[in-house]
Amino acid sequence: MPQSLVKNYVHIVFSTKYREDFVDEKIEKELHSYIAVLCKDFESQALKIGGTDDHIHILCKLSRKIALMKLVQEIKAHSSKWIKTKGKKYENFFWQDGYGAFSVGEKDISIVMNYIQNQRQHHQKQNFKNELIEILKKHKMEYDEKYLWD
Repeated sequence: MPQSLVKNYVHIVFSTKYREDFVDEKIEKELHSYIAVLCKDFESQALKIGGTDDHIHILCKLSRKIALMKLVQEIKAHSSKWIKTKGKKYENFFWQDGYGAFSVGEKDISIVMNYIQNQRQHHQKQNFKNELIEILKKHKMEYDEKYLWD
């Protein structure tokens, strides 16, 4: 085949270091917009970005030109530097080291977009730890819980 044809939708999840509440509603929209630009810069269109004070969800169409690990690394590095410029409250901001990434089928795109859009309401009933474990179980991923939270 002379051309590369790729269409991979990925749901990416990661939290602030120690799940500290940094991403408040004051900065949330601007952060999400900034991350959308980063995704675009790496040719990985962001379809929906959402989250709460201690974590973020990104649904994107992963470019055929970049590895998932590299995309996440770039998003974290650039957005972390950016958020530290937004005031004294954010000077000690860091993302956690790890991340979760889950493939999303074409027919489930709207479901995942809805889920990401309603994160603040969702987390009035469920915390991030329980949410992540639920996602891991849904995707039948093996994990060791002692390594999820450090």
